[in-house]
Amino acid sequence: MAVTLTEKAAEHVARFIAKRGKGVGVRLGVKTTGCSGLAYKLEFVDEIASEDLAFESHGVRVLVDPKSLPYIDGTELDYAREGLNEGFKFNNPNVKSECGCGESFKV
Repeated sequence: MAVTLTEKAAEHVARFIAKRGKGVGVRLGVKTTGCSGLAYKLEFVDEIASEDLAFESHGVRVLVDPKSLPYIDGTELDYAREGLNEGFKFNNPNVKSECGCGESFKV
């Protein structure tokens, strides 16, 4: 079981944490929402919660709550620039379908 970052995503997270001047990593999870059922949650973390599962990827700590892990296990988080847009991209092997707008997914 693991959640990983690409090198580009790890560099982006590390730069952002350095710019903030604090932080221990990034927390990835899911929430119930949207037309397909689940959406990703991503937040920068200043403290590790006791229930967090921790993974290390390219020197960056990735934290996941145990309830979210079955939905995102094996996910690779990338950071991509496409045209004028840039942001995190979730490469989740568990996704069976996504809504038309790409904001939510079903496993």
